[in-house]
Order: sequence, then structure tokens, then C-alpha cells
Amino acid sequence: MAENKRYKTFNDELRLRFGCRVQRVSLDAGFSCPNRDGNVGTGGCTFCTERGSAAVGVQTGLAINQQLEQSKEYLRGKFRAERFLAYFQAFSNTYAPPALLKTIYELPLQDPDIVGLIVGTRPDCLPEPVLELLAELHKRTYLWLEIGMQTMHDSTLANINRGHNHACLVDAVKRCKDKGIRVCLHLILGLQGETREDMMQSVLELNRLGVDGVKLHHLHVIRGSILEQDYLSDNLRLMERSEYVELVADVLELIEPQIMIHRLMGDGGSQLVAPDWSRRKLEVLNLIDNELAKRNSRQGSRLLID
Repeated sequence: MAENKRYKTFNDELRLRFGCRVQRVSLDAGFSCPNRDGNVGTGGCTFCTERGSAAVGVQTGLAINQQLEQSKEYLRGKFRAERFLAYFQAFSNTYAPPALLKTIYELPLQDPDIVGLIVGTRPDCLPEPVLELLAELHKRTYLWLEIGMQTMHDSTLANINRGHNHACLVDAVKRCKDKGIRVCLHLILGLQGETREDMMQSVLELNRLGVDGVKLHHLHVIRGSILEQDYLSDNLRLMERSEYVELVADVLELIEPQIMIHRLMGDGGSQLVAPDWSRRKLEVLNLIDNELAKRNSRQGSRLLID
């Protein structure tokens, strides 16, 4: 059954494609990041911690098959999931030699419950041999490549210690699309120093790049990140819940209707420092639905008017 949202959801896509409830199984395969190991920089992005972008609840140090089994059992009980996507999430999951990547990516595909792969990475970790491997996997299984864009503005990318510019992202997306790989970009709303107009420019850039999906994140503070120091020193302003709800509605109205919405906010779990309202994720998502209904608008509606 469709979710009857006013935007194109990833859950609807999965149910239509596979005919059942499909959940992502987040995996930590032990990758690193060029922005931490000195290849590009050290310290990582300001919003990141020493665990990278690892999902809440992922038990690091376990073999991939053990992570799979533990997560599948949990997701079956909580969501009644029947099939799963193996989601390589922690750190930069294309940052290794192609031969090693192939071995790692193939492991979950041996599980009959796994119907596809999601690979999260950075735009500066996509050399041609890796893209060729991903293109080959795309032909054999349901594959998404998630790339951290965060913003299109180079000054902000420098401020968050991202270690690459926007031109790097543009080039990476083009090369992925040339090979037919599905691309989902991550965009953070509320980054320090960005105005509403700056954020909307990044949203319109998603349309221009012709990506297949997007994950929206609100700027939140995780324990152990550089941002935590700024927050505790009162040098960081975070959005209020009502402000974020209205902003996401504005953003959805500007996103092309064919772009799939994979996420509307992040989840800091037990390591969340602030904002406190993001602990009530379902509540916020319902408020976004209500805001769109109040406006009688939907994904892409502003584009039709303009």
C-alpha cells in the first residue's frame, strides 16, 4: 500500500518494485575516510565523529554476515520487513582498491534475503575503476550510490572541513550518470553561515544535476563532533522545529517530482546533543505532512507555478 505522501518516497518505490516491506540494513565494513587519514585532511567534517556516519545501533567490529543477521532479526520484529537492502554506510565505502571492494560488496549478495545494495561515499572517492565495478553491480542487482553533497557552496564546504569543492561533486555525478548508476545526494539544511537563499540554491542544483534521489538532513550535533564544541560555546545556532518543518515544505516544493525522497531528517540516536526536538522523528515527519496539506502543495508544485 502506498504511503499517500505528497512527495515521492523511497518506501513506495521499494514496495512497488519488490512487492513487500524492504528495509535497509546498515553495515560497517571497516572503511576509513580520506578526510581523516591525512590523504585529504585530518579531523573529518565538523558534523562527523570518529565513527563516521555509522548508523545508530550498528555494532562495529562484527563480521558483515553477523551484522546482517542481527539487524535482520531486529527489523523483522520492528517493521515486519521481509527483504533487505545492504547499506554500506559508515565512512567512505568506495575508499579502497576495487578488488577489495568487490569482495566486500559481494558478501551480502550471497544472502537470499538481500535484494540490493546501497553504497555511501564522498565525491572524491570515485575513481573510474570503482565506478566500473558499481556499474557492473548495477546490472546484477538493485543498486543506489549515495554521495555527500551537503551544500553547493564552496565557502560552506571549506567551513565544515569537507575537503573537496562542489566541482568535484558535479564531476562525480556526471560520471555516475554516464554509467547508468542511480545517485542519491545528501543535503544538510541549516549549515553555519548559510542563508535560506543559499539552501534553496543547493536544492535547485539537485534538479540541474538530474539526480535520482535525495536525503535531506537537518544540522544536528553529535557527541564527539567538532560541532559539539561550537554548540557548547554558544557559537552555533540550530533551527527550531517549526522553522525546519516550514523549510522542508519549501524545499519539497522546489524538487523535481521524479526525484525520490529517501529521507527528510537525520537521526542522532543516543549520541545526539541537540536539537532535542529531533528525538521525536515521527512527530516531525507528521508535521511536515500537515504543512504540505495545509498549503495544498506537494513535491515540485513551486516549479509548476514558476
